[in-house]
Amino acid sequence: MLTRRLLALNATGFALLISWWIPALDFWPDLDGRVFWAFNHLISPLNPHWDTLLGLLNTRFFDAAAFGLMGVLFCWAMLEDSRPDRYRRWTSLGITMLLTAGIISLFVLRAISYGHASPTRVFQHAQHLSDLVSFKTKDSASNSFPGDHGLMLMVFAGYMWAFAPRRIALWSLAFVVILSAPRIMVGAHWFSDVYLGSLSIALIILPWVLCTPVARRLARAIERCLSGLGRHTLEN
Repeated sequence: MLTRRLLALNATGFALLISWWIPALDFWPDLDGRVFWAFNHLISPLNPHWDTLLGLLNTRFFDAAAFGLMGVLFCWAMLEDSRPDRYRRWTSLGITMLLTAGIISLFVLRAISYGHASPTRVFQHAQHLSDLVSFKTKDSASNSFPGDHGLMLMVFAGYMWAFAPRRIALWSLAFVVILSAPRIMVGAHWFSDVYLGSLSIALIILPWVLCTPVARRLARAIERCLSGLGRHTLEN
C-alpha cells in the first residue's frame, strides 16, 4: 500500500515537471500571467486598506505568526495523542521534520540550477506594493523559483498527514494554501513557483521519507536518545 502511494505521488510530481518542460503546452505561463494580473490590478492607491493588509501579510511579522500557527497545530496534534509518551514522541517527530526541511533546503534547493525573477520584476508595468505602503514588505525576488516558503509549508503538511489525526492533517493542507497565498497575491512569487516547483519537489522527495520507514526510524532513534538523556539527568 505504501509502495503504491509512494509511486503514485512520485508519478504526480514528475507529471507536473513534464507538463512544464513540454514547450507546446503553454498552460503554466498562461496561468501564471492570469493569476498575477488578477491580483496586481487590485494593488492601487485607490485601495489603501487592501494595500496595507496585503503589505502586512508579506512582512517578517506575518512569517513569524505563520510559524506560530504551525506550532499551535503541532501542539494540537500532540495533545490529541493519547499515548503516555506523547510528548517525547512528538518532540522526536518535530526534530525529524526540521531535519527533513533543513536537508531539502541545504541540498535540494541549492542544487537546482534553474531560476527566474518574480513577476513584479518581469512585467514592466506591474504595480509594486512597496511603493504604496509606509513599511517594509516583500513584493519581489531576484529568484523566486521554487517557492521555498511554500515548500516548507508542504513539508509540515506532509508530516501532519503522516502522523496527525485527519482533521489536523486537513488543516495543515489548508495552511499550505492560505499561508503561501500572500506571496503570490503580491507578485513575489509566480503561481507555478509554489504549485509546480514546490509541489513537485514535495511529491518526489517527501514520499521517500514518509512512505518508507525513514522518518519513523529516525524519530524512534531520536526518541531513544531523549529517553536516555532524561534518565541520565534524573540519575544525576
